[in-house]
Amino acid sequence: MKSTIDNTVEFVKEKLMGAEAGHDWFHIERVWKLSRKIAETETCDQEVVELSALLHDIADPKFHNGDETIAPKISREFLTEQNVSEETIEKVLFVIENISFKNRGNAPLDPSIELKIVQDADRIDAIGAIGVARTFNFGGFKNNPMYDPEIKPSLHMSKEEYKKSNGTTINHFYEKLLLLKDLMNTETGKKLAEERHNYMLNFLDQFYKEWNVD
Repeated sequence: MKSTIDNTVEFVKEKLMGAEAGHDWFHIERVWKLSRKIAETETCDQEVVELSALLHDIADPKFHNGDETIAPKISREFLTEQNVSEETIEKVLFVIENISFKNRGNAPLDPSIELKIVQDADRIDAIGAIGVARTFNFGGFKNNPMYDPEIKPSLHMSKEEYKKSNGTTINHFYEKLLLLKDLMNTETGKKLAEERHNYMLNFLDQFYKEWNVD
């Protein structure tokens, strides 16, 4: 008999078939694996961690006209069908509703350890070599310029400005990716983020050398 986790994996794979490559099943799988890795070093509800990791991008608002209500609705309906307890469902929805970088200005004052774990995992997948690849993939998907020396990063965008931003892909490093290392919640997350952060710094150095034909 399949477990709830097995059923969730199948559901997410089917739901995200054909999704933009930076937010597809493979992104979910990496975040799921990272979440389990971090959870090994924390006292937490393993089921909540895994379900939250698997469902956190089931309907990313950036692909649904900014609508942040779709993912919780889909997740609740699916988990209810799986006979998951109301208590667990509420904990999973709490993670899904609060995980996003753009919502950090409204972060809960008392985040659950499960939110901390899955948020770290999601942010770790946004940096390093994978982060570079995902960022340029999404920039191409949006047809944003790779880099324009005349366009400076916007470091103090509101949530609405961030959601509507169509800046350069390189600026996204300064507007988000390079900030993530210092936003990690867990000790394991901080360790994993360090190496990936340094990789991005080296990448940017090389990028500028090649751009300027040094």
